[in-house]
Amino acid sequence: MKQIVEKRSPAGFVDYFALAFTTWGVGYLPFAPGTFGSMVAVAIYLGIERLLPFIETSVFQISSHSASSVAWEHSAVAVVLAIFILVGIWASTRAVPLLGNSDPSQAVVDELMGQFITFLFVPFGLSWPLVLAGFLLFRLFDIWKPFPIDDLQILPGGIGVCADDIVAGVYAGICLAVLYAFTLIL
Repeated sequence: MKQIVEKRSPAGFVDYFALAFTTWGVGYLPFAPGTFGSMVAVAIYLGIERLLPFIETSVFQISSHSASSVAWEHSAVAVVLAIFILVGIWASTRAVPLLGNSDPSQAVVDELMGQFITFLFVPFGLSWPLVLAGFLLFRLFDIWKPFPIDDLQILPGGIGVCADDIVAGVYAGICLAVLYAFTLIL
């Protein structure tokens, strides 16, 4: 339910930052910017996964795989994701009039949010088939938009841009968690 909104030109650093954070550069690609946004999120996820053992042992003096390590990971990821979502909603709200559409295709920060949320349902260190499954599950729910995902797009501003992908991420995360549980018993 995209609606044309009155377009305005960027006016200063804050507008350019909002555009950059909303589009992540890949939003301007002519073909499948949402899929490329999800790929950026997967790359960031894999990068964080590789850095976590170093951060835990070097910075926080926590041994890997300890109870405090797992607690630290979950707490840090939850806080960072909450901040990312709040900044993403703000940035996409500001970018809507700059892009001239209520749900611009250039906005991919919502895909990053949804993809991150998908992986929040399982522990770090997934095998590549499960990472691929998480990517595909999120894309499925983001494109399919089962109830109430499609209805969330009518919300105003950045909330309307992001809410549908947040819920798609929850749906995909639940499915990924079930798939992960099956891999543990098989």
